[in-house]
Parts: sequence; structure tokens; C-alpha cells
Amino acid sequence: MVPTELDRYIKLTPAVLATPHRYLWSSYDVEADVLYINFKKPSVATDSELTDDDVIIRYEDEEVIGLTILHASKR
Repeated sequence: MVPTELDRYIKLTPAVLATPHRYLWSSYDVEADVLYINFKKPSVATDSELTDDDVIIRYEDEEVIGLTILHASKR
């Protein structure tokens, strides 16, 4: 891994530490161009909300447990 790539991952640190549980799992679906981010595992969404900028916020009761980012490569 070259230093510039490593730098991008290190810059993720504040975002991970700011998550509700200080955990972050992610996966990217290339065909659908969707990035899935989970803050809690296991998790079962009881509700979700689609924002104006095509981000789905997933909730377990009142707690945000994840994000689904549509059109991820275009951001």
C-alpha cells in the first residue's frame, strides 16, 4: 500500500470515532453503485428515511444503525 492510499484510510479515523458505537462496517456493490455503512452488528432496521441527496438512513427504533449511499461513485 502506497503512502497516499494509506493517508486516505487514516483520514477515516475521525468519522469512525464519531459513530454511535465506534464501529463501522462497510461494503460496496459495484453493479448497483451502492455503499452500505453499518454502525452496529447485528442490526435490524425498524424504519428508514430517504434523504433528498439519495442517502437512506436506517434506524433501529430511534437509533441510527446505518446508511445506504446511492450513486456512491459519483460523490
